[in-house]
Parts: sequence; C-alpha cells; structure tokens
Amino acid sequence: MPGWLKALLIVLAVIVVLVIGVIGAGIYYVSRNKDAWLAKGKAVMTEGREFGRSTDNQGCVDESVSRYKKEPGLTSVLSSTLFMRACLDTSRPTPGFCDAVPKQTDFIKSARWRVSQCERINLSSDSNCQQLFTPVQQFCEHASLPSDENSNR
Repeated sequence: MPGWLKALLIVLAVIVVLVIGVIGAGIYYVSRNKDAWLAKGKAVMTEGREFGRSTDNQGCVDESVSRYKKEPGLTSVLSSTLFMRACLDTSRPTPGFCDAVPKQTDFIKSARWRVSQCERINLSSDSNCQQLFTPVQQFCEHASLPSDENSNR
C-alpha cells in the first residue's frame, strides 16, 4: 500500500472519530439539558399567556421585540417566539393586524414582509430577526381558517 494512501486512510479515520465524538457530545449535552429547556419554554409560554390577557395583538409583538432586543441571539429568538405565540392566542384583537401578513407558504411575499418588519424595528442586520415574526404569520393563518376548522386546532 502506498504511503499517501495510508496517510489518507489515517486522516479519514481521525475525521470519522471526531465526527462520532462531536455527535456523542451533542447527544449527551441535549440529554442533560432538555428538562431545563422544556421547563423554561413552559414558563415563557405561561408569561406570554398572562401578558396577552392584558394587551392586544400588537402589544404582544411589541413586548416580544422588546424582550429580544434586551438580549439578542438564538436562544432569545426562541424564547421570544414562544412568548409571542402564547401571548397572541390570549390577546385582544388589533384592528387590521393580519391585513398585510402573508401566508408562510407564499415564500417571496413572506420573505419581503419579514425583511420589512425587521427594518421597521431597526434590526435589519440581525440574522435572527426574521424568525421573530413566524408566530405572527402562524397566528394570522390560524385566525383566517373557517371557524369549524379553527375549533379543531
């Protein structure tokens, strides 16, 4: 066996071992932290529902954006979207709230709308910002379902 082939096989073996190690470490980390993450998610959703009882749809969006701006990042966008979705479900209607909100499946309009929302709140350079508005689209799509379909969800 040529020397270059031995070196290549050794490098490939090291890469495979490293990938397996990273996957194993990831599984271990998730298994150790999943209960805490679930508890935090439930607490954030409870806060969202409670806040929603005292505000309207736009108030939920404003509060979620405010929370995200205090501590931007991936975990914050996840927390803020959970809060917003729970809040929207219990909040009072805001007239015209869903009028300009495109469906998630209308990809081009959806992308443009999300970009414009991020520009509106001065977060256009934030890579997580567009995810903040997923709950708005979900809420508006759910609200637009006929009442018999709505009651089954």
